[in-house]
Amino acid sequence: METKERLARLRAEMEAAGAAGCLIPSSDPHASEYLPDHWAARRYFSGFTGSVGTLAVTMNGAALWVDGRYFVQAEHQLEGSGIELQRMGLPGVPTVEEYLCRALCKGDVLAVDGAVTPTAQVRRLQKALEKQGVQVQDIDLPGRCWPDRPPMPATPCFVLGRELAGLTASEKLAKLREALDKEKADGMLLGRLDSVAWLLNLRAYDLDCTPFALAWCWVDRGRAVVFLDSSRADETVRGYLAENSVELQEYDQVEEFLAHVQAPLVLRAEPESLNWRFWRLLETNSAVTVQEGADPVQELKAVKNETEIACIRASHKKDGVAMVRFERELERRRAAGETLYESDVENILIECRRKGEGYLEESFSAIAACGANAAMMHYHAEPGACSPLADHGFLLVDCGGQYMDGTTDITRTYALGELTDAEKRMYTLVLKGHIDLAMLVFPMGSTGGNLDLAARRPLWAEGLDYRCGTGHGVGFVGGVHETPPRLNQADRKAITPGMVVTDEPGYYETDVMGIRIENELICVSRMRTEYGEFCGFEPLTRCPIGREAILPDMLTREELAWLNAYHQTVLEDLSPLLDEEERAWLADRCRPIEG
Repeated sequence: METKERLARLRAEMEAAGAAGCLIPSSDPHASEYLPDHWAARRYFSGFTGSVGTLAVTMNGAALWVDGRYFVQAEHQLEGSGIELQRMGLPGVPTVEEYLCRALCKGDVLAVDGAVTPTAQVRRLQKALEKQGVQVQDIDLPGRCWPDRPPMPATPCFVLGRELAGLTASEKLAKLREALDKEKADGMLLGRLDSVAWLLNLRAYDLDCTPFALAWCWVDRGRAVVFLDSSRADETVRGYLAENSVELQEYDQVEEFLAHVQAPLVLRAEPESLNWRFWRLLETNSAVTVQEGADPVQELKAVKNETEIACIRASHKKDGVAMVRFERELERRRAAGETLYESDVENILIECRRKGEGYLEESFSAIAACGANAAMMHYHAEPGACSPLADHGFLLVDCGGQYMDGTTDITRTYALGELTDAEKRMYTLVLKGHIDLAMLVFPMGSTGGNLDLAARRPLWAEGLDYRCGTGHGVGFVGGVHETPPRLNQADRKAITPGMVVTDEPGYYETDVMGIRIENELICVSRMRTEYGEFCGFEPLTRCPIGREAILPDMLTREELAWLNAYHQTVLEDLSPLLDEEERAWLADRCRPIEG
């Protein structure tokens, strides 16, 4: 009922503005993945809490588009709302543009908030709708009917020193200017928060689980300006910016700054991330020539430097210790006969990580899901409305931490009791895919689409699959989901040494179970031959993989050798950080598995 009432208020504003439709993306002015509550309009008006989705509302209907990760979750959350679920990628499901073309008529207006809608998305809408005679206009309708809208976040900023980041802000600015010069561009406005964070070594807590500050950064050949709420920058931050020749202006001054650029400039702009309102400001400024292209910082930060890699390895050891203590605590409380719920599992995880040196926060909202709930890839347990842990089947735990020296992401699937042969078989198929990708040696230039196939092979052989990519990049004290790199069948970017990527194949059977095993890997150079350079992966994650569900006879000799070698590395790296009882427990979990 609450969702229906909110949609009714939105339709009243649509009518008052002369709009026949309204599109609400999952976005903020910076094209962020995880949004500050201030910009979570799609969640507010649809009731769907997943991180990605697009809501279209007309006077007579509404629809929400989600990908395969969220099919089950969205079905449950949209029930009774009057919003039609559109399962992206399935046969017969229209795209957003196709749906709107059918729903809107000649002379109609589609309203979008140009401050949060990426230019590329508006262009797709315009291309489809102009044939129907439908106009797309910049109107912030959600903002007009959102009472008690949360304020914009403004948390204190802090700086990552060179001992963690490896490079100063001025050194990174030099790299960006060099990259822009190669593209014959004079400068650009950086809007992606991960780009600004990496470039300036600046962090804050404006987004849940992602230590970024709401900021813009203007860079040209001789000037760098960060647009940031100055009340959040203490003397240390101000001093660091000044030392690195970065001017500080207020966050809300960026629009006026763009409108008054006077020197003739070729400005790099990325339509996938720069919002439509700012894009039009640049296009209408006669002094500016817009050069369309990718944000160079995304490529620069994807390849970690030696200092970052050393720090990342250290953060994974601390995270491994937390995971060991988490599993021991879970075992202890279950053995004592305590009834534990999925939400209790998440609380135990947080408490175990908080004790780690340099721990900041979770890197995403942890997923603890058992039974049918684990079939929802991005399920989140709510206290009082989640499942107790049973004495059978699986518990899937997907979690991660933000540390001052790295960002972690790990998934383990634990046996809660006796398992069926079918459950063990599925678990072992997922494990085979995980290991096969981790063992892969591939020629330099191989893409994420090429490598994705290795993890799917064991499941494909059984006529099975999973409706998501196999892996994603991970930022450095940044976003837990970063691209590049990316492992999915559509990706065409090369995976190169220094890139960090997750390896997380899975199996999801609706209303039955979910299985996922995830490590972070770093791409390394393996060899150079007459055929060129070949690369491979090294695991960064330090945590044993559950043994109870493994059917050793299904593993090849090479897969079994990899697993035993991985467990030996986990034991060697974590033992010095554990007490005697913890070391004995870990030694048991890491003992060799016989084929």
